[in-house]
Amino acid sequence: MTYPTAFFVHNPFAIDMLQRPHSMMDRKPYIIKARIILKKIDYENFIADMTVSRQFIEDNLPLMYIGEDGVWRCILVQRRGRKGGVLVMSEGKEYPKWAAYLASQA
Repeated sequence: MTYPTAFFVHNPFAIDMLQRPHSMMDRKPYIIKARIILKKIDYENFIADMTVSRQFIEDNLPLMYIGEDGVWRCILVQRRGRKGGVLVMSEGKEYPKWAAYLASQA
């Protein structure tokens, strides 16, 4: 099976860290296990400071891990009414330990 890939940043502070150029060799395969849809203000707060614990991440901790197959299980955090968002793999934390930006996601 072929999975989509994304560039995950370790301990990102804000969304601009996720939007920098990167090597294609650094991309990881992922599966979206859940979608979290936030209001505009909540999404903007999230992408402005990703170091803060978030209840929606804590609520979905069991869904985020790297499988034995090497595929990253993530949640996708999106702003209501927008495509794209931030893939989060928290590695057991209540904040994004790893995150990747997706420009669009249906």
